[in-house]
Amino acid sequence: MIRAWLLPLIVLAIAVPIAAGFLVAGPGLGTALGALAVAVLLVAVARMRPEHRIEVAAAADHRFRLLVIALVAIEEPAVAAAVAQSAATGGEVLVLAPAFNTGLAHWADDLGGAREAAQRRLVLSLGTLAAAGIEARGSVGDSDPVQAIEDALREFAADEAIVVAEPVEGRGAGARTLAELRSRLDLPSRLVEV
Repeated sequence: MIRAWLLPLIVLAIAVPIAAGFLVAGPGLGTALGALAVAVLLVAVARMRPEHRIEVAAAADHRFRLLVIALVAIEEPAVAAAVAQSAATGGEVLVLAPAFNTGLAHWADDLGGAREAAQRRLVLSLGTLAAAGIEARGSVGDSDPVQAIEDALREFAADEAIVVAEPVEGRGAGARTLAELRSRLDLPSRLVEV
């Protein structure tokens, strides 16, 4: 969220270099500085993340509900056992597979390959969980894992969230997703590394 007093400073930071470029070297430099200012502004806005809390749907009953976010396919029995530990109460399990997309394909609105890969990840995960005795249903979500989680939690009243990801030393997609979940979601959440 941008503070009200910050807006005039942003406008000055954009306008002053452009005006100075026009005055000092003419339209070439002024236009180049204007394009640079717009590019910096677009990158800054694109990197902004929402700060509001993620709301969870209200539960109609007292059954335990587990949301499993499959950033990678659940194929190993040890990972399925870790999920089964949380789902042991016999509640409802929803496996969510975000449809990761490349930057260019995302901007071109080409989601076919991303949705297909997410569907494959989801089917593998559901099969492995079924083999471990866990009855679960699944869903393919948005390309941004946190947005996919937020969308799923509008209808699924989860009591706990598990992020399944590849092990990366604190900087991977799983660690980033878990960190943002913990800051925006009032549910117990943990990372299970594949």
